[in-house]
Amino acid sequence: MKGRTIILDHLGEREAAALMVDGKLEDLLVAADAPAPGTVYRAIADRPVKGQGGMFLKTPDGPAFLRQVKGLAPGQSLLVQVSGYAEPGKALPVTQKLLFKSRYAIVTPDAPGLNISRSIRDDDLRDTLLEIAHEALAGREMGLILRSSCEHADADDIAEDVDTMVSLAQAVLDDDGTEMSRLADGDAPHVLAWRDWVAPAEVVTDAGGFEAHGVLDALEAIQSDFVAFAQGGMYIEPTRALVAVDVNTGTDASLAAGIKANMTCAKILPSALRVRGLAGQITLDLAPMPKKDRRAFENALRSAFRADDIETALVGWTPLGHYELQRKRVRLPLKDALG
Repeated sequence: MKGRTIILDHLGEREAAALMVDGKLEDLLVAADAPAPGTVYRAIADRPVKGQGGMFLKTPDGPAFLRQVKGLAPGQSLLVQVSGYAEPGKALPVTQKLLFKSRYAIVTPDAPGLNISRSIRDDDLRDTLLEIAHEALAGREMGLILRSSCEHADADDIAEDVDTMVSLAQAVLDDDGTEMSRLADGDAPHVLAWRDWVAPAEVVTDAGGFEAHGVLDALEAIQSDFVAFAQGGMYIEPTRALVAVDVNTGTDASLAAGIKANMTCAKILPSALRVRGLAGQITLDLAPMPKKDRRAFENALRSAFRADDIETALVGWTPLGHYELQRKRVRLPLKDALG
């Protein structure tokens, strides 16, 4: 099946959304029991962590951990936002830098200013977007980013979306309570799909869409740790400490086969990690290749992750010749999400 298809359905009782591109599973979102990234709390400072510059907080959904704390005393209330999923047994990661993100706009209460995506170059459209932004902000001391998805959208839809996000941000900022509370929920998979999968696509909302469009078959395939490709394959194996990726060339032990396998790994790794919900520290044990080809591999890897919307740091080579990455935990591992 050619083209892009967004399927909104459920896996058991969990809301889920899948993006299929040319018949292959490109992305998958599954609701989790844990608070979703984007959830906003009024939290209470609990106890500092000496030597780490952080502090544990109390929230209605359990303990949270805030890094880089200055001037915060135990018992003080503050607004924080969930920035990702916690590792098992650890506190929720949160930040004080609030973002209210939607399909066309991102409201930044702590960073005043107006920005329009650089990819929008039409002067008339930029003028229209400026008018929408100024009307929505109406002198409020907060920032606004208009996303590239505005380029082909209706002006009324953009204005409505911006106004909704600005109103939500203002309501959170105006809250004058003192007890810990959940003030806004993070987006569920169906809303996330509408928000982030903005390229033209067929949208399927009928019950049973996952089965009809091959999503269930694709899910069964990615339950395996092995990802096959023409030059061999790679094993993606999560452990408690890190995610290990082992690239193999099969029966061909030549250097040319190693280079081809590593380049294929670089191309498909973002999607393979994304649909499995894997993040944290990632170590690549690559197939043998000359050191002179490392630069080409790094460039291919950087290009592949540039198109991925999950924050990933390409750390570099280890003394043993492994390549390391650090990826933000904005998804639960698929095995955990499916329970």
